Amino acid sequence: MPEDQYAQQDPREQYPRPGRQEGREQEHPGTGSRMDPEPDHGELTYRGSGRLADRKAVITGGDSGIGRAVALAFAREGADVLLSYLEEEQADAERTAELVEKAGRQAVLVPGDLRTEEACRHVAERAQQEFGRIDVLVNNAAYQMAQDDGLLGITTDQFDRVLKTNVYAMFWLCKAAVPLMRPGATIINTSSIQAFQPSPELLDYAATKAAIVNFTKALSADLIGKGIRVNSVAPGPVWTPLIPATMPAEKVGEFGAQTPMGRAAQPAELAPAYVFFASQESSYVTGEVLGVTGGQPLT
Repeated sequence: MPEDQYAQQDPREQYPRPGRQEGREQEHPGTGSRMDPEPDHGELTYRGSGRLADRKAVITGGDSGIGRAVALAFAREGADVLLSYLEEEQADAERTAELVEKAGRQAVLVPGDLRTEEACRHVAERAQQEFGRIDVLVNNAAYQMAQDDGLLGITTDQFDRVLKTNVYAMFWLCKAAVPLMRPGATIINTSSIQAFQPSPELLDYAATKAAIVNFTKALSADLIGKGIRVNSVAPGPVWTPLIPATMPAEKVGEFGAQTPMGRAAQPAELAPAYVFFASQESSYVTGEVLGVTGGQPLT
């Protein structure tokens, strides 16, 4: 891992390339502590500069992967953070909370499955109780499960879970959060390269990510009249627990090799995009999708 993620260096070699990744599978939802190498969330490298001073943020899927990297970055930029996550991810969530608190900010842990509107309302209610408002909502929680048989391998139960986790939860959380937002607040939705270059084995997941892009653009037009901006980050392949928990071992070992950069991203490389959208630096940006894809075009 780099000693300084901001030092000039060859981006192709900044992090491990395929062949140096351990391909062992995990049970869903997976954990970063069992990955080899462990994902880099910016623990040793991210430097804050007060860009989110006193902001109150809600991050779903905040226990590990991109969610943990964003929580750490937000905290080091001055934000208090509420983390939403599945109950079985408690240990990872507590580790993320430690990183937030070590940065001198408040961490609120809210376990629960966001596939119900009640659970989503509960997240917003806890944010209101703890913070009094929501300044940044990061809709990052997602579910995917690769199927070699494509359409015929996707069960109705899987399709329902993917839609409820990736799209319904985003819709419910936005509805619950917007009344708690004031002008200057932001919503950041996590889309994917899959919205633009869908893989057959991720047909259902890709469809939800395309929906998120469309939802982001429409919601941005709806909410700018309230002074609320809405944008999306579209990651390419990222080395997170979701990968060994949802893909066969032989594909995990080569994960990210298809990108022009020749490797997967680390969560730490995604966090600055979320900080940009959350901060006032992006004050004239809404309805946009920012690709962090290792060179894969969003077309």
